[in-house]
Amino acid sequence: MASCNSVWDIPGIKAGVVTGDVAWAILEFAKAKKFAIPAFNVTSSSTIVAVLEAAKKINSPIMIQFSQGGAQFMAGKALDNAGQAASILGSVAGAHFVRAIAPSYGVPVILHSDHCAKKLLPWFDGMLEADEAYFKEHGEPLFSSHMLDLSEEPDDENISICKKYLERMKAINQILEMEIGITGGVEDGVDNSGVSKDKLYSSPQDVYKVHEALSPISEKFTIAAAFGNVHGVYKPGNVKLRPELLVDYQKFAAEKTGKEMPLFLVFHGGSGSEMHEIEAAIDAGVVKMNVDTDTQWAYWEGVLKFYKAKEGYLQGQIGNPEGEDKPNKSYYDPRKWLREAEGTMVARVAEQCKMLRNTDKCAK
Repeated sequence: MASCNSVWDIPGIKAGVVTGDVAWAILEFAKAKKFAIPAFNVTSSSTIVAVLEAAKKINSPIMIQFSQGGAQFMAGKALDNAGQAASILGSVAGAHFVRAIAPSYGVPVILHSDHCAKKLLPWFDGMLEADEAYFKEHGEPLFSSHMLDLSEEPDDENISICKKYLERMKAINQILEMEIGITGGVEDGVDNSGVSKDKLYSSPQDVYKVHEALSPISEKFTIAAAFGNVHGVYKPGNVKLRPELLVDYQKFAAEKTGKEMPLFLVFHGGSGSEMHEIEAAIDAGVVKMNVDTDTQWAYWEGVLKFYKAKEGYLQGQIGNPEGEDKPNKSYYDPRKWLREAEGTMVARVAEQCKMLRNTDKCAK
């Protein structure tokens, strides 16, 4: 991939959702060119559109991902989620929506699902069943990749379950992301704020155990190793990241395999990270970084600014500063204020892409 100058040089590349060898080649390209692709959590058609619009503007590949809670919201909170039924439905419906509109935005998209703890495995199973059904009809899975987060379980159990699922995913040429070590903080209802400090930092031996177990099955896996990551939002400098550990993971794995930088690493809990830490992580082989908290705020900020600017027009259907009988429909129409939310989210997505050196990668 080092010989490629653009994403479009990758064999089989296309605009829209990419899977299998093509999706993996994008990650190889990112690693070779030392940039990372941000993965943005989405919860609605509006947030999906915002991510795609930003990707078009910065002319680079993007990742769209659904969490279990975000997927449930996508389907509708009124639905019963027994057995993860609503989360499965929302994920699948969201994936089809992304597939339908993404080609029109002119960039490749990796379609992913976020953290899946052991208690949420029925959700993972439901998505895989949809992937397998889609593969039978189209020769590729519905999603490009999925994440298993079994970091709360003993390492041996974590790796064993990942091996089982990677065997199944290999049959449909799909990428697995796994987590070793724990990302602190709170995210999407998962509270790791009280975990012991040592759990926030993986060892080179821990990380290599994953590579050793999974690489005989498939090359298509990434590792979210813990190097002090914390979910949520914090002031710069308050999160004690140790990106030098990523270098240690690569060195240890290189000594064992004889290959330079053999690991494909993922950066979770990036809010509050300083720029030099992000750059060090990318240089150490991070190819994907999760973004959620910051884009949640950006989306809300668009609505907040709109309301403050137009407050006098948003107190009733009739009556505003221009007159008691003046209508306000053009202000409270959801298409108006949701578009403002999309605009500020687009800007934040583009900013994150620039931080990760992911701009103009689709230049021809």
